[in-house]
Amino acid sequence: MEYTKAAEMNGMRNDKIVSEFLCHNGFSELSIEAKKAALQCNEEKSRKELEDESNLPALEAAYTSILRGLGENTDRQGLVRTPLRAAKAMQFLTKGYHETVYDILNNAIFDEDHDEMVIVKDIDMFSLCEHHLVPFFGKVHIGYLPSKKVVGLSKLARIVEIFSRRLQVQERLTKQIAHAICEALQPAGVAVVIEATHMCMVMRGVQKMNSRTITSAMVGVFREDPKTREEFLSLAKNS
Repeated sequence: MEYTKAAEMNGMRNDKIVSEFLCHNGFSELSIEAKKAALQCNEEKSRKELEDESNLPALEAAYTSILRGLGENTDRQGLVRTPLRAAKAMQFLTKGYHETVYDILNNAIFDEDHDEMVIVKDIDMFSLCEHHLVPFFGKVHIGYLPSKKVVGLSKLARIVEIFSRRLQVQERLTKQIAHAICEALQPAGVAVVIEATHMCMVMRGVQKMNSRTITSAMVGVFREDPKTREEFLSLAKNS
C-alpha cells in the first residue's frame, strides 16, 4: 500500500516535472526565435546606420558646394552646420530606400475569413519630387478586398511610408503602394488613391496655390468591376 502510494506520488511529480520542462522548453524555443528575429533586425539596422554614416561626408560636402555655388558664405554662424544638418535630413527623407515591405510586415498577416472591403483613408503622406527635390504631400486612401488574409491596419500606413520616403513622382508612388499590398496579401483586389499638393507647382513654376493632384491605381476586382470601384471611391470620398 505504502509502495503503491509512493509510486503514484512519484509519477505525479515526474509528470509535473515533464510538464514544467515542456512548458519552459516551449517558452525557451519561442524566446530563442524572438531573439533571433530581434538580433537580425538589429544587425540590419546597424548595417543601415553604418551605410548612412559612411555616405554622410560626401553628402555634407555636396551641400557645402551647393551653398557656395549660390554665393553663400558657409563659414558664417548660421550656415556652419547647415550642410551636415541638410545631409542628415535628406537621409531621413529618403530612408525608404533601405526598407522593404517584408521588413515591416513580419508576422502581421493573419488568416481571417473576411471577404468584405477594408479601407484605411486619410493616411498622411510626405515625399520629395524627383524633378526638383521639393516636397509634395497629401493623403492616401487604401482599400483592399481580402482573400482569406488580412494585414494589421498600421502596416498599410507603414507601406505608404516606405515608398513615399524616396525621390518620387506621384503616379509611380500610387502604383508601388498598390502592387506591394497585392503581392503581400494576394487579395481579390487593391485600390489606392492619393491626393497631394506639389510644392514645385506652388513655390515655383506656375505658382498655383490651390492646385491638387489626384492619382489612382486599381488592381483586380477594383479594376474589373465598376460597382466595386464606385463603392470604394464613394467611401473614400465621404468623411
